[in-house]
Amino acid sequence: MVLDQQRASILPEGSPTGPTAPIAASRLARPASDDLALYDVAIAGGGIVGLTLACALKHSGLRVALIEARPKIAGLHQHRAYAITLLTGRIFQGLGIWDEILPQITTFPTIRLADADCPAVVNLAPEDLGTAELGYVAEHPVLVRALLAMLEDADNVTWFSPAELLKVDPAEVSAQTPDCTRLTLRTETGDRTLTTRLLIAADGVRSPLRQAAGIGTQGWQYWQSCVTAVIRPEHSHGNIAREHFWESGPFATLPLPDNRCQIVLTAPHAEAQHWLTATEAEFLAELNRRYDGQLGELELLGDRTLFPVRLMQSDRYIQPRLALVGDAAHCCHPVGGQGLNLGIRDAAALAEVILHAHERQEDPGSVAVLRRYERWRKLENWVILGFTDILDRLFSTRWVPLVATRRISLWLMRGIPPMRFLALTLMTGLSGRLPQLAGRSPKSQHSHNLSNPHR
Repeated sequence: MVLDQQRASILPEGSPTGPTAPIAASRLARPASDDLALYDVAIAGGGIVGLTLACALKHSGLRVALIEARPKIAGLHQHRAYAITLLTGRIFQGLGIWDEILPQITTFPTIRLADADCPAVVNLAPEDLGTAELGYVAEHPVLVRALLAMLEDADNVTWFSPAELLKVDPAEVSAQTPDCTRLTLRTETGDRTLTTRLLIAADGVRSPLRQAAGIGTQGWQYWQSCVTAVIRPEHSHGNIAREHFWESGPFATLPLPDNRCQIVLTAPHAEAQHWLTATEAEFLAELNRRYDGQLGELELLGDRTLFPVRLMQSDRYIQPRLALVGDAAHCCHPVGGQGLNLGIRDAAALAEVILHAHERQEDPGSVAVLRRYERWRKLENWVILGFTDILDRLFSTRWVPLVATRRISLWLMRGIPPMRFLALTLMTGLSGRLPQLAGRSPKSQHSHNLSNPHR
């Protein structure tokens, strides 16, 4: 998704540029006809996070535009798997798609933590948290297929796909709805102009919308890259999610259906590049060494891929008429598998804020409304970003004091249940404020009376 080369302004001309810029609340936009192309919410980005947000607004009565640069079904051909937290599962349950997803993914009852050749292996179990399981592993097409199916009969959601977002400008539609944002799209049938009360950037870590709005970021590139691949071991993976720390970086194993595993091998850039291009036999020998032969002979399925890792947090998540979600707002080290889950939690939280504003006849694009979302999510995301950063730095080192510290920590975690409980509440998404959607049955979505929110 590409904006024009001139910086597109998200703010009306002459408005303050800070997050405290005042804006008058007015009633929600209601177009007299489709020719006006006037929407309450426009979501830029049709990935998993953008789709989740659109699904959460399906029964809202709001008019939603979903803008995606690729064909709508492109996500069905993306080969990647994710660790899915318990909270994400509850959010999908609230959306009404979990019963479709669950039979196609792996549920894991055990998380195994290990440090190189240290014998203090920690097995985290459901009884440590008081739940029936600890998480799931889902492949990208499974999630996308369920989300797309949910939107098939969503009369309030209009797709623009493939569509290139060319320009973002302030707009005044009428005296009754003076505060809007005008979007210029390039579609296969020609250029289109839409007007929206709220534009949501779900357009990825390099978010053109974030950059065009002048929202800065904090963070850094790590000294590491990740090599991912899918393997099939000779022995059963036992539905165990493994996080094995080595001095070069974490080595994660996510169990998939059909006794397959997705591995994520983190290493300094040069070493990661080596494992990307090494012969298949050499690569599998390295994996077998890390497993200490416990999984038997390994078979490589498909190609290996490589991606660099970084930590990033946006200076702010909102601006008048604009909100950032998912990777557009933040990204973290993949250790612990938190990245996508944070974005899904963003989507559920923002949807809840928008629905409350709709009930109160508040302007969903006003700073007063959007600040509720930012206060909710920014600090909670900082906690997870910090947690993953500390994990990577603590375990990816040979410095003797830190080696001793982390091994003592593993020994303590084995013997002290509160430490296991604390770690699991962070890893499963059950810490912090939970979205109401995570505690709602699918049937209750059809009633969007949120006047008595459940916390």
